[in-house]
Amino acid sequence: MDKLFIIPRIFYESVRQALQQLSGNKLRTVLSLSGITIGIFCVIMVLSAVDSLESNIQDSFKQLGDDVVYLSKMPWGESPAEGNFWKYMRRPETSYKDFQVIQKQVKTASISTFTVFIGGSTVEYSNSNATNVFFIGVTRHYKDMFGLEFYKGRYFTPSEFYRGTNHIIIGYDVAQTLFRPNEDPIGKYIKVKGQRLQIIGVLKKEGKDLINPINFDDAGLIPYTTARKYVNLKKTSFNRGRTSISVKAKKGVRLETMKVELTGVLRTSRLLKPVEDNNFELNTLSIVSQIFENIFEIIRLAGYIIGFFAIIVGGFSVANIMFVSVQERTRLIGIKKALGAKNYVILMEFLVEAVILCLIGGAVGLLLVVFGAEAATSIAHYDIYLSVENSIRGLMIASASGVIAGIIPAYRASKMVPVDAIRS
Repeated sequence: MDKLFIIPRIFYESVRQALQQLSGNKLRTVLSLSGITIGIFCVIMVLSAVDSLESNIQDSFKQLGDDVVYLSKMPWGESPAEGNFWKYMRRPETSYKDFQVIQKQVKTASISTFTVFIGGSTVEYSNSNATNVFFIGVTRHYKDMFGLEFYKGRYFTPSEFYRGTNHIIIGYDVAQTLFRPNEDPIGKYIKVKGQRLQIIGVLKKEGKDLINPINFDDAGLIPYTTARKYVNLKKTSFNRGRTSISVKAKKGVRLETMKVELTGVLRTSRLLKPVEDNNFELNTLSIVSQIFENIFEIIRLAGYIIGFFAIIVGGFSVANIMFVSVQERTRLIGIKKALGAKNYVILMEFLVEAVILCLIGGAVGLLLVVFGAEAATSIAHYDIYLSVENSIRGLMIASASGVIAGIIPAYRASKMVPVDAIRS
């Protein structure tokens, strides 16, 4: 029971002694703690930047779906330096026939879409024009696949898809460029490559993400059947549009299960022999996530290395403070031990004091991270923030630094002989 009562008193004495160090030797203590402060700032600022970057990228890719398989002729996770680029280029493009086969035969899929990326073009309305509008030919379930939200208007009807009507859905930025602030774009006709298209919808503004796989703010969506008027999808066509097929798994179905079924259906449809390799790729977001995760790990490691050296310097400084503190209180230590203070009491008192000093330096470092994150956010294109996890991590590093820096001075203090300490 005595030990339970004495621990709060030790903590109180340690806090008091730490504050005395700060108030009695301000310049020395501040300079000594600056190493801990800089070290915590370096480590946590890098971790906060990386975590914020990773979160932003994950949010950017959410619109692509983590339960979706993307059929194309090129793999996402292989570098061109591996020498297979031309092999992949000789593969056939994904076709509307592939899309129809998948719709009919893949039972593990809930919805699928066929997309034609037509490329950039200039859109004209009255005396205004918007350049580099990226046109995409889409099928019926494209809205559900990518979670499109509308600022005004609506999506295409099944009838409009079937008949290939000259209707278009434009991105928010395109609408802002072409029309006056109070002008309603719905129902207006715009001209693209000599064709008149009627606007039936304006997409909700997406904002600026660091990585935007599909920038719908500057896009124009038209039915696939309408897109065939702009590009020739035959193999020999020079102005062939780039195509892609997206397949969303049914609820509860694993992606690997659907990929197995997709592989079998496509190999049969494309008449591939058992000894032949696949002439298509089934890509998922996990491939891209793994690439980014490897990059993030390297950046995190660099942050730890930079902060490690700064914390070492700070640790030596704190150790120096503690040696001085032990020397200044040698007679007091002797009196305490003569009155019956145990070795562990003296050890804990100085060790806790060292930890508190480092926690003060760490807290200042975290405060600098908050200001640094605010400054970086105003410059970068994404929010940088200090998370609770990183705050706790920073304080834990500071505490560990205090233990390491204070253990030797505290041990020496606890081993002092009372009579010798009092006489010194």
